[in-house]
Amino acid sequence: MKMDLNAIIEKMETGDQDAALTALQTFNKEKSHCFSFTPGEEEDREDGHLQERLGELVLGFLERDLQPTCQLACLETIRILSRDKKSLLPFATRHAVQILILHAGLSQGEGFTPEIPDLEVIVEALKCLCNIVFNSEAAQEVGAELQLIVGLAERLKQCREPQWNHDVRFFDLRLTFLITALRVDVRAQLARELRGVSLLSEALDATLGLCWPDTYEVARAGFNGCSELPPLGRQETERAMEILKILFNVTFDSNRRKVDEEEAATYRHLGAILRHCIMSTSEGEERTEEMHSHTVNLLGNLPLPCLDVLLMPKVQQGSIEYMGVNMDAVKVLLEFMEKRLDRGNKLKETLLPSLNLLTESARIHRETRRFLRMKVLPPLRDVKNRPEVGNALRNKLVRLMTHIDTDVKHCAAEFLFVLCKESVSRFIKYTGYGNAAGLLAARGLMRGGRDPGHYSEDEDSDTEEYREAKPHINPVTGRVEEEQPNPMEGMTEEQKEYEAMKLVNMFDKLSREQVIQPMKIGADGKMTSLEPQELHYLASQQFGESNNSDSDSDTN
Repeated sequence: MKMDLNAIIEKMETGDQDAALTALQTFNKEKSHCFSFTPGEEEDREDGHLQERLGELVLGFLERDLQPTCQLACLETIRILSRDKKSLLPFATRHAVQILILHAGLSQGEGFTPEIPDLEVIVEALKCLCNIVFNSEAAQEVGAELQLIVGLAERLKQCREPQWNHDVRFFDLRLTFLITALRVDVRAQLARELRGVSLLSEALDATLGLCWPDTYEVARAGFNGCSELPPLGRQETERAMEILKILFNVTFDSNRRKVDEEEAATYRHLGAILRHCIMSTSEGEERTEEMHSHTVNLLGNLPLPCLDVLLMPKVQQGSIEYMGVNMDAVKVLLEFMEKRLDRGNKLKETLLPSLNLLTESARIHRETRRFLRMKVLPPLRDVKNRPEVGNALRNKLVRLMTHIDTDVKHCAAEFLFVLCKESVSRFIKYTGYGNAAGLLAARGLMRGGRDPGHYSEDEDSDTEEYREAKPHINPVTGRVEEEQPNPMEGMTEEQKEYEAMKLVNMFDKLSREQVIQPMKIGADGKMTSLEPQELHYLASQQFGESNNSDSDSDTN
């Protein structure tokens, strides 16, 4: 490789365009699938200098008036070299980034821009910028200073112009995603100064080919009124997913702050498009799930009141209707969540976005909550098995309530708690006290009651089977238990007290050795430490009261 680089550099240094073109094309062909250029540690330093020198020469060539084929070869070489972080030094400078921005057609009023741009050159320059921005913090900073995002936003405004092909649009979006993911200031600039949500919503609208039968009702142009839409094409899906990822970056804090009426209208407009995304399919199940995943992530960023657009479309033939509302989107979201739950891999990353979205939607929209409750917590009939046993969605979610990951178990418990209208008794009924204890302790609800919330009254959902079994249900396990013999049967009160104090002393010993920490429920309903003297006092008080009551009964 050392000899190859030396030979290429010699030809480049002659300044002859044809000689350079031949050398670079050979290099590009040989290294097209190469992502590392240092085969041995002893060669690292010298090879690095050669790569830097080649990069400098190629950038110098790009400043000249070259044939398009030579421009393309130079840019391909930069793309290949910029894959390796050790080769980035010549490309991360202000001057180098300016040259690449110019060739990508993103320059803001400086330099020469041809009237008929060469799309292959633009795409290659965009690929170079993607590599360099991704691999170099210095290039990220230079890109922010040169207002790269402004040039990208200007071309995004041309989302309906036919002159730009798929590759230009895709790599525009990929570069926008990278710079907004890696630079908080650029993300904020796109969101506020450049009105990024509206801009990207329009780009998503154009990519999907939408029409608007009503203010917040979306259809695919040419398929309005069709119950089944054809799958999105591969290119449209790729661009749509890039837009969804950028929108996720720029709306990251939207659900944490109040929005005015104008912003709310913008987010509802976007929400309507996202509903269409969640109802659409792509070529292949894997690609469809990937698009739905990005859509769910973004829906979770929208201000909660704006999620009402998921329920706005009119009920049509074939739609799922509940309480007079179209529940198609909610059903798809629930099925998506269950599919991720069944898969069981990386639940924190894959499951929680959809689970949190359903929880907050249920909390704020009565129809959504009641529909989800019907699907997840139907009237209880099985009282013989523990709530975590079985293949129903309720059983799967209850199992998650004791998951090793704190976030996963909290979100699963929160979802079921909201479906129970945050009623402790109803929550325990469906999950068992043992499974529910974690959330109740965190909320200070160990004594029962209900968290403050705005919930409508629901009809009594107790089945005949549940009402008959209710007196025999163990509230801790949530099922009917076989009657167990009383271990203290036949004991005198003195024997009972002896066994109780023996147990107290065992707890006391374990507590002092810091093996366990006895707890009690405080006045605020939360768990608090129980001191050893309190443990002895409670035991003695219990048996003292028991003896007093026996004495009273004897007297009478």
